[in-house]
Amino acid sequence: MKQTFTIKEKIQQLWIIFIPILITQLAMFSMSFFDIMMTGKYSANHLAGVAVGSSFWVPINTGLSGILLSVTPIVAHLVGSNKKDKVPFSVMQGVYAGITLAIFIIIIGFFILNPLLNGMNLENDVRKVAKYYLISLSFGIIPLFVYNVLRSYIDALGKTRVTMIVTLLSLPINVTLNYILIFGKLGFPALGGVGAGIASAATYWIITFIAIWIIHKKKPFIDYKIFHSFPKISFSKWKEIFSLGVPIGLSIFIETSIFSAVTLFMSGFGTKVIAAHQAALNFSSFIYMIPLSISMALTILVGFESGAKRFKDARLYSFLGIAGGITISLLTGTLLFIFRSNVAYFYSNNVDVVVLTSQFLLYGVFFQLSDAILAPIQGALRGYKDVNVTFIMALISFWVIGLPLGYMLATKTELGPFGYWLGLIAGLAIGAITLSSRLMYVQRKHLRIQKSELA
Repeated sequence: MKQTFTIKEKIQQLWIIFIPILITQLAMFSMSFFDIMMTGKYSANHLAGVAVGSSFWVPINTGLSGILLSVTPIVAHLVGSNKKDKVPFSVMQGVYAGITLAIFIIIIGFFILNPLLNGMNLENDVRKVAKYYLISLSFGIIPLFVYNVLRSYIDALGKTRVTMIVTLLSLPINVTLNYILIFGKLGFPALGGVGAGIASAATYWIITFIAIWIIHKKKPFIDYKIFHSFPKISFSKWKEIFSLGVPIGLSIFIETSIFSAVTLFMSGFGTKVIAAHQAALNFSSFIYMIPLSISMALTILVGFESGAKRFKDARLYSFLGIAGGITISLLTGTLLFIFRSNVAYFYSNNVDVVVLTSQFLLYGVFFQLSDAILAPIQGALRGYKDVNVTFIMALISFWVIGLPLGYMLATKTELGPFGYWLGLIAGLAIGAITLSSRLMYVQRKHLRIQKSELA
């Protein structure tokens, strides 16, 4: 991380931070991508089971682990304000908080998993796959949450290439384990979707141990001496982590759980519709890694500049990130529109599923522009440590407007299951408009405060 003085330098810095994050996010998401795709090649029922399981797992993973993303702006502000001696304590408290959250999730899941699945209108085979896919994944929750904290620390120092390398090392392991356990190779039984869950859990352990080794042995991380001491739990530091992290996590949970809720509603349309919806959603989410990566890069850069009280630089980074997101989304949206039928064949050989997936992907094209605006704005606001309004607007946009509108369109019109996607598109657009206003307000406020201090 370094101070920049020209637009060219800022674009270069944004690019240097963004590209490794994007590769990391694509690689991390690829675990779910290959779970879905390879399971779909195994059978439609197993694809539907993993789809249902993912509808529970994704909001838990992204939402609750999203709480730990608060470590990024906390560390970025400390580094920007030259308070590096306070970084190790904050990181270790984040690790403790992550382990606690993971244990909490496992305990809750033990009690509610069966009632939730039994309450859904699912075929027995689909329900069984969903259950044991989630049980398999649960063995990797603790290391995954610890890794999220360590990754936030590494990224906050601007060393996003490190997490990129760690994730890329683990990806072929995950794909290999998927192949062995899903299809039953090298003497192992064919486990289908359950094998995908086991493979992902094992991969989470691997990337966590690699990250710990790097932080403990390599510069510049070793200079911070993260694992050289284990301080006692500090509930005051947890308060800071959770006061920032809970709104972040809830905002992410609201966004991801809305898609999961739609998946659950679609159980009434049959197994093929569930499979096609999940396949289209999986690929749309894959593309979403681009604006999400811009968002994470802006959190680091805006946090760094805000910590140093260089608010004009922070504002310029925000505008550059949003403009870049819109430009890229126009390209990806066009490509998805042209090649949506080709994409559908990646997920299934069943003709009916392919046709439905292609239709869902047409709606997915319109997700791109709203995502390209909304995600970078959220990242910039997190860099400013402004997180509460983001949560409130996400709640209103998706659950008060998006889902009810989608339900009406799906049940009261001939759109059927596609009505849910149209409702979600409307929610995304409203969220993008409202948070744009919030970002401009926060930026003006910081500049006013800075001018008054200088005066």
